[in-house]
Amino acid sequence: MRDFLKRLPKAELHLHIEGSLEPELMFSLAERNGVSLPYASVEEVRAAYDFSDLQSFLDLYYQGMSVLRTAEDFHDLAMDYFRRASAEGVVHVEMHFDPQAHLVRGIELPVVMEGLSLARRRAQRELGMSTALIMAFLRDRPAEEAMAVMESAAPYWEMLDAVGLDSAEQGNPPAKFVEVFERARQLGIPRVAHAGEEGPPAYIREALDLLDVCRIDHGVRCLEDLELVSRLRDEGVVLTVCPLSNVRLRVVERMADHPLPQLLDAGLRLTLNSDDPAYFGGGMLANFEACADAFGWSKEIFIQFAGTAIEAAFIGETRRLELHRQLADCL
Repeated sequence: MRDFLKRLPKAELHLHIEGSLEPELMFSLAERNGVSLPYASVEEVRAAYDFSDLQSFLDLYYQGMSVLRTAEDFHDLAMDYFRRASAEGVVHVEMHFDPQAHLVRGIELPVVMEGLSLARRRAQRELGMSTALIMAFLRDRPAEEAMAVMESAAPYWEMLDAVGLDSAEQGNPPAKFVEVFERARQLGIPRVAHAGEEGPPAYIREALDLLDVCRIDHGVRCLEDLELVSRLRDEGVVLTVCPLSNVRLRVVERMADHPLPQLLDAGLRLTLNSDDPAYFGGGMLANFEACADAFGWSKEIFIQFAGTAIEAAFIGETRRLELHRQLADCL
């Protein structure tokens, strides 16, 4: 099964590029930029990856990104992940990035965009990998700040494949960002949002009704609301589920407890993703393998996940047909 899962052409729809920062690169960039880290070794960093909840992860996540200072750093960050992902059979990556987390550190948006754009072009050229870019707003910061970022990104609107909503979910409902997402809708930019990870099913409803999103990131708590489950199924809403992330952040205690089988049985459209692979135990292949080990699914189930991701990806129809052909060739 491992060989098949590695060969399977996988499209990743839920990745935070800052969360792909491996400790080795973190130390390398810290040395390059003269940044002092509170860790003495790579092993000490990895030992800190025992999270009790989403907030405990975010504390380390923001600390780690302090080493990202220049366009070269963002290029190296993205290329480091693209190469690892490509080696695992990933053919398309949609990466969230958090401009506010960099702006508060004095790193301006053009620096981030230059580095990520260069990496995207290089991934296409050297790896044959397509990519998409999702500018995410931090839901635990003011909506007015998010709107200011939205407007300041005007030179890059055409480069954005979507806008998203991430960070600490509890107490930060989607309703807080209605005006920001309406602005994105006016600009013709698609919308996605994290909802139903730590937050309640009501947040999923808000994301659909108030933010007009086309995908729900996570969404695993929808099972607490059977009417919502029926709606998600009937409307064909895609959930970008991140199994290892859910275990590491204690959404569930172990993979065997994950609601993926119930979500699948409910007829929902699901994709598997890595979320923050450097922090949560591995990339796309590790997530696929963890599900295979925990649930004993057939190859057909994983082909279904891969096909759903291709259908839901922010790509042109020519590329979509190409990926579907790759998927068929792998059978």
